[in-house]
Amino acid sequence: MRIRSSVALGVAGLLALSGCGAVAGDDRPLVVVTTNILGDVVGELVGDQAEVMTLMRPNADPHSFEISAQEAARLRSADLLVSNGLGLEEGLQQHLDAADDVEQFVAGDAIEVLDYAEGDAAGQPDSHFWTDPQRMLDVVDALVPVLQDLGIADPDPQYRAAIEQLDAEMTEAFAGIPDDRRALVTNHHVFGYLAQRFDFDVIGAIIPGGTTLAAPSASDLASLVGAVEEAGVPAIFAESSSPDRLARALAEEADVHVEVVELFTESLTEADGGAPDYLTMMRVNTERITTGLSS
Repeated sequence: MRIRSSVALGVAGLLALSGCGAVAGDDRPLVVVTTNILGDVVGELVGDQAEVMTLMRPNADPHSFEISAQEAARLRSADLLVSNGLGLEEGLQQHLDAADDVEQFVAGDAIEVLDYAEGDAAGQPDSHFWTDPQRMLDVVDALVPVLQDLGIADPDPQYRAAIEQLDAEMTEAFAGIPDDRRALVTNHHVFGYLAQRFDFDVIGAIIPGGTTLAAPSASDLASLVGAVEEAGVPAIFAESSSPDRLARALAEEADVHVEVVELFTESLTEADGGAPDYLTMMRVNTERITTGLSS
């Protein structure tokens, strides 16, 4: 199995933009991917059979990242454009709409979509499907024939097996969390798919919406404090791509001891940042959620 981090994919994209001779003569198909999580997955599937350019940098916020004019031009010349969809790439949508001549694969079209159940985004589609490995498998299964049509002879079947193994590991780990501890509080609503797949309750989010661009009111915080106190959760989870100031303020306000635990949820990191690829990100989060809620 070929394991390549989003950092390597980003470097490849930057080299392509720089006009480097080796890349300028590259006759492989160009696959442009919006988010670094999907960029990692696509890179694992195609290996060296395509040039994969990932637009979103490590540690970026998928709701608000922007691209350069050069990147926008390459996006419009791609052989395939892979995006998350479901409203995730808010800052990039104008460029996706402008690339109407490019073949596009939208991951959100390949899954059973959940809607947000509460908050400002209630009733709207939840874009964070990757927290459920089974849904990522649905994306892989839908993407493979598209890649084959592009000339990718053998999208890596071992990577699909690796995601299946990840799902089995998560199922086993989460099974050990007591029933009265299976509750999640996060910076914003990002764990709906994980909660459905692994039988958690989502108590609430500090930012009451599906995007980090929203902001909580004083009444939002007060309501969430009451829910945290009633549930008695031992930990709340702050995303690595968002400041944890609000999570810590909530922990200090609740009349219980609540640990703030950092998770990698919406972006991969640099190679040495703890979550350089999708499989590692999910395993780290599984261990931290299991430890945080079992302690």
